[in-house]
Amino acid sequence: MAALQPPVGTPLLVVGEALVDVVVRPERDGVVPPVERHVGGSPANVAIGLARLGHTVTFATRVGQDADGALVRAALDEDGVHLAQGWASRSRTSTATATLDAAGSARYVFDLVWDLPPLDVSGADHLHTGSIGAALAPGSAAVQVAVHAAHAAGVTTSFDPNLRPQIMGGADAVRPGVEALVSGSDIVKASEEDLEWLYPGSSVQQVGARWAAAGPALVVVTRGGDGASAWRSADPSSAITVAPQRVQVIDTVGAGDSFMSGLLSGLADAGLLGRGRGPALRAAEVDVLVSALHRATLTSSITCGRAGSNPPRRSEIADGEIEVGEIS
Repeated sequence: MAALQPPVGTPLLVVGEALVDVVVRPERDGVVPPVERHVGGSPANVAIGLARLGHTVTFATRVGQDADGALVRAALDEDGVHLAQGWASRSRTSTATATLDAAGSARYVFDLVWDLPPLDVSGADHLHTGSIGAALAPGSAAVQVAVHAAHAAGVTTSFDPNLRPQIMGGADAVRPGVEALVSGSDIVKASEEDLEWLYPGSSVQQVGARWAAAGPALVVVTRGGDGASAWRSADPSSAITVAPQRVQVIDTVGAGDSFMSGLLSGLADAGLLGRGRGPALRAAEVDVLVSALHRATLTSSITCGRAGSNPPRRSEIADGEIEVGEIS
């Protein structure tokens, strides 16, 4: 595989929560590992992942002026993520306690505060949002306004619901907000578990095709060990399938976020993100989309092979042909 070319200089704005992940690992051989504290939050992970892949990233979030807030700010600064104005909150920095099982899967308990002032999206060429920040009031209202304002201005947008039922409410309550953001986004990424919870009784194929026909140029659903499937607005009845990258899993913390940053990185480098680039994204050839999906599966698999949310840097990945990519 050849080394990656330099990234395309599309300014990216990520909007959403930053928090501290408190990681509790299972006892092994009678030894209880120490509790770890890592910077987390799905949008923060995406912002860091994009910055590590060489992209210019501004992050609109809220963190407290406490020890956890200092930890978040230091991590963002280390990877070159720029904080948007209005980041400082009078409240404590939010936390998410992730209790891992023997297989490395995480169960979360959240302690959250999410309020976000109105956002200026005029300097962004692409806006990404998702997860708790897009669903939890009162900040979610500012997120909705920003996404629709960006979309109306011709800025490409992306959305990852990354649903947390234990804090977002029931599916019937969450669904209208999710669908509003789906319709206002050019790219949507969701997990198979998200769709099964949000639309019980509907298949992934049905939801993916329906979402692709509702507004987005590209809908991608991650399917764990089965890889990912994608649907295009140009042909919503046909799915593109991409095989996973095989890896020895340490844990899955941040894997979906790393997938999202890899996908956006691949699309940005292909010239498909940015102000006025929506038509090009909709007209993109399948092989170009498959290449971006390949980068997404690669970045995600590398993250799964590490402890915690630790996405790869650009120097760690290379462009190459996807081993399995087909339309069904």
